Amino acid sequence: MNSTLAEAVVAGAGGQDLKDLPVPDSFTAAVVRACDVSMFQGVEDKDVRKSLFVEEVPMPELAPDEALIAVMASAINYNTVWTAMFEPLPTFQFLKRMGKAGGWESRHDLPYQVVGSDASGVIVRTGSSVRRWKVGDHVVVAPAYVDEQDPDTHRDGMLGEGQKAWGFETNFGGLAHYAVVRASQLMPKPALLTWEEAAANPLCASTAYRMLVSERGARMKQGDVVLVWGATGGLGSYAVQLVLNGGGVPVGVVNSAEKASLLRSLGCEAVINRSELDDGDPTALERPDGWKKMGAAIREAVGEDPHIVFEHAGRKTFGASVFLARRGGTVITCGSSTGYEHTYDNRYLWMRLKRIIGSHGANLYEQCEVNRLFSLGHLVPALSKTYALRDVGAAARSVQTNQHIGKVGVLCLAPNPGQGVTDPEARAKVGEDRLRIFRERGR
Repeated sequence: MNSTLAEAVVAGAGGQDLKDLPVPDSFTAAVVRACDVSMFQGVEDKDVRKSLFVEEVPMPELAPDEALIAVMASAINYNTVWTAMFEPLPTFQFLKRMGKAGGWESRHDLPYQVVGSDASGVIVRTGSSVRRWKVGDHVVVAPAYVDEQDPDTHRDGMLGEGQKAWGFETNFGGLAHYAVVRASQLMPKPALLTWEEAAANPLCASTAYRMLVSERGARMKQGDVVLVWGATGGLGSYAVQLVLNGGGVPVGVVNSAEKASLLRSLGCEAVINRSELDDGDPTALERPDGWKKMGAAIREAVGEDPHIVFEHAGRKTFGASVFLARRGGTVITCGSSTGYEHTYDNRYLWMRLKRIIGSHGANLYEQCEVNRLFSLGHLVPALSKTYALRDVGAAARSVQTNQHIGKVGVLCLAPNPGQGVTDPEARAKVGEDRLRIFRERGR
């Protein structure tokens, strides 16, 4: 910890005390460097431990519509892995584009990028135009960084041309002691959660909510059968909870007996362990014979085909997803962690009247709706393991190699796990066993 301001935040100082303390000139952050963008050319294993560094960086100036957050905890998302692999393209291209826009955007074009798209913490400064938030507020950060002057933003925050993923397409992200966010990214931290529990949720939970529940997504209704790929991962673990909460029937796909057991403890009764279907062939789901085996397993588990397929893996599962959705069903996709170039048999799409819907992130309203579900205890964090900021490379590597379940957290200014709960009564009502369900399995 490198400042009296940080020490005061950790000690629980109030807003006025925080205002009276100086903002440090620099802070500790996890960064990638522009000089390293070619380091993995021709390398098969692009090990992110080699490209992520924890070092001191200068404190940026604050724009009028921004807040400076003392970050207590953050989390690893796959976009941080992409950034650290410099794939599918170096994110410094995004920062250069921001720099060309001029004004406050030019601050982002630097030879390093502070990464991270999740955070919980305490507001320590606000810009002159921030009205709804004050120094001392406990907050979580919504990752959608939007252009409020773009007309399309007012139709849907995710449709504006200037919409970006904070900490991926911008600088000054959450894997650091301090982060710079727009006021339009702020939400109250759920009082029953610890810092690391609260930080694990915003990006993945809101993405899953928009995909399944929002009028802009699949519009899941009661009784819908929903196939969830990677059902114990960051996205899938929230998707399963949302399907159960909404009266749907989740069918979770996992790759081990341990993950299958975790899913059942969440309340997901229909679980398919793909390792038992593919006979050791990881490419089975890329062929029609593998699709048919999966379809038979789904019908055996729930008696019918899926109304909705929750798709985020991409190349290795997309053909199967289009095949597996029932006649008139929906494939909702938000990403392609196994590759962007998808192939599928179009006959199963057009002749059976199916739909493919693209979904990206979540607007602030959708984010706040999800945040409220955590505050009510209707959703629980998918946090399985927490690392110190100095070990961010190992944390990101565990996600890169799929050695994790749920979400992987990172402590930033918080010295230890378990801190930050301000409503212990609400926490007791939910129960420690339920709140820690992923950690008990992720040890």
